[in-house]
Amino acid sequence: MARKPSMTVSEQLVAALTAAWHAIQAQHPEVPDVVLTVGSGTLGGRPGQVRYGHFAAARWQRGDAQMPELFVAGEGLKRGAGPVLGTLIHEAAHGLAFVRGIKDTSRQGKYHNKRFKALAEELGVVIGHDPVIGYSPTTLPPSTAAEYRQVLTQLEAALTELYRHAEQPGATKPKSSNYVKAMCECPRVIRVGKTVLAEAPITCGACGRDFVAEEAGDEDQD
Repeated sequence: MARKPSMTVSEQLVAALTAAWHAIQAQHPEVPDVVLTVGSGTLGGRPGQVRYGHFAAARWQRGDAQMPELFVAGEGLKRGAGPVLGTLIHEAAHGLAFVRGIKDTSRQGKYHNKRFKALAEELGVVIGHDPVIGYSPTTLPPSTAAEYRQVLTQLEAALTELYRHAEQPGATKPKSSNYVKAMCECPRVIRVGKTVLAEAPITCGACGRDFVAEEAGDEDQD
């Protein structure tokens, strides 16, 4: 009888992150199902800037239904199981805002308002304040860590010395300053001429919001 192969490192990682999301849903059933992706949190950003995760509504299509995306940055895995679970709960709060129809951010999703803070704290994390990204810095308190003890054990086993290296500075930049990056609430991203964007609003067919030129700003999680 053939021996069943053991799980690969990537399978263990995805399994642990998926189990953690399911555990959050078990505690808070309103949190939606997602398509999980893992990748670079520094690609395209400023040197030293890491986006630990994001929740993006209507990013994936499954048959006739749209599904949100949960992104987890490989660079953030080196922080350990507790902070990674904190990021997942942070993104689950964005998912809860989406389900309840609550606008929890502004400035193209960068600035987290007090409505986000309330939702995140409802899910069990502590939210601080940053002058650039608002009520976004997230801490997992001991009481919540105790509730997710089994999840943290699985994450710790999967994350042992596993993380992604940050992108090196000096990536190719746009050759022309006549184009800008614009985002909607999904958030989808387009590149468009400055004069074209200024002439009339460009509306996203998925979320119904206008595309707005992206502003510079540090991001921890979104």
